[in-house]
Amino acid sequence: MEFVKNAVGRVVPTEINGKPQIPFKGVGKHIPEGRKHGPSIPTCANYPEDGNKLVKDLKEALIKAGLRDGMIISTHHHFRNGDLVANQIFAIAKELGVKDLVWFPSASFPCHEPIIEYLKDGTIHHIEGSMNGPLGRFTSEGNMKGIGILRSHGGRYQAVQDGEVQIDIAVIAAGCADPFGNANGLYGQSATGLLGFALADSQYAEKVIVVTDNLQEFPCIPWQIHGNYVDYVVQMDKIGIPEKILSGTTRITKSPDRLYLAELTAKFCQAAGLIKNGFSFQTGAGGTSLAVSYYFDQIMRKEGIKARFARGGSNKYMVKMLEDGLVDFILDGQTFDLDGVRSMRDNPNHVWTSPFTSYNYHSKGNFASMVDIVILGATEVDVNFNGNVVTHSDGYLLHGIGGWQNALFGKTVILPIPLFRDRIPVIVDEVTTLVGPGELIDVIVTERGIAINPRRTDLIEATKNSGLPIVDIHYLKEEAEKICGKPQKPEFTDKVVAAIKWVDGTVIDVVRQIKK
Repeated sequence: MEFVKNAVGRVVPTEINGKPQIPFKGVGKHIPEGRKHGPSIPTCANYPEDGNKLVKDLKEALIKAGLRDGMIISTHHHFRNGDLVANQIFAIAKELGVKDLVWFPSASFPCHEPIIEYLKDGTIHHIEGSMNGPLGRFTSEGNMKGIGILRSHGGRYQAVQDGEVQIDIAVIAAGCADPFGNANGLYGQSATGLLGFALADSQYAEKVIVVTDNLQEFPCIPWQIHGNYVDYVVQMDKIGIPEKILSGTTRITKSPDRLYLAELTAKFCQAAGLIKNGFSFQTGAGGTSLAVSYYFDQIMRKEGIKARFARGGSNKYMVKMLEDGLVDFILDGQTFDLDGVRSMRDNPNHVWTSPFTSYNYHSKGNFASMVDIVILGATEVDVNFNGNVVTHSDGYLLHGIGGWQNALFGKTVILPIPLFRDRIPVIVDEVTTLVGPGELIDVIVTERGIAINPRRTDLIEATKNSGLPIVDIHYLKEEAEKICGKPQKPEFTDKVVAAIKWVDGTVIDVVRQIKK
């Protein structure tokens, strides 16, 4: 492999899995050329006039779709840890003797641990998608035949649209569908809310299979996936485990430290003048992020402030803000509980979005840069404000990127993070894996103080007399090391096991094999 140093000083390969790569050039520096990818032109002459595309089972659908060695197979993650479909695909592939497939999920979860067996026996060559938990550990230890590629949600859409990844067969599991292939995630025992992560798959894949456990008579309304893109429909008894699809434990943290982080974050936003009529915000569904939303709610009620929109992942707390008139719209990427599904189904101001509308960097603008306040997490941040979300300080690859990189383009990006986890500092000299450049991260909030990126002189000026504990980021690093000691850096071999793509398809960093 040949390597070059990219614009952030990371040494990255010029070729991955036999395909040439472009090293990261800097934020906004890579301007794409060419035209969007398109699948082969279909014809109605090859499809049933009565619109019935039902086939007997998933095996028949895969055979009819032409499953063979080396294909790229895509799935989506709206079912999260309750997915019952993805593992079946590769069990069938193994039964048919198919080898060297590429799995292209929008995310993976612990329920996908059986995929490891298909990586071991050669059914799957490598994964291009998040490698969470057991899959991440398997990859970090150098066991995958090919090099994994991690992309953001928007980067995944970009890669498909640009033809960087040409999906051969997309398998789209939907809570509700009709025999023509129209589908949505709003109804049924496996309802997930929306199917936005499967949008690119439906539009650009060569063959598209819709799988459902809730077959409706035509037409399935509303259609989040259009049947005109779909080749085959499969009815199963069960495609997802509801209690693992929609978290019943999505609730505000009870940790005093995390609550303090959330309160401090909200106070900072108020002091900086960011919470005002017509503002917009994005928070996650983790306990600390939910607590930030709660404190925003309290400030907005007290001051009589209304937000124009909130970006989701949605949950019952965000839905209540919408229903109480604190927010005009929820622009939702995925729903995390039954309140979110209900609201999306019934409330026209709870709008489903997709990685195309929200995050695709190779489009004529997207929603990400319009968001006033973005609340995110990180596994590590360094003194130059660079962020890491895919590896831990031990070097193991254990998380996907999700929408994290895309959301960095918000107007003010704030990371409420603990100073240390398990007595390991989170603020470090240099992140283990660089996933987001520091120029896009504005504020770090910890229990020992708030560090503002020196680039944001406006925030520094706005909060200088606020009474908040504004400190230098080097002070935070030193405080963490006083308590925990200087962290020991992990040791790696020279072998590259995964690459981190930036939102424009360039390579920003790599993950190397852990030295045992």
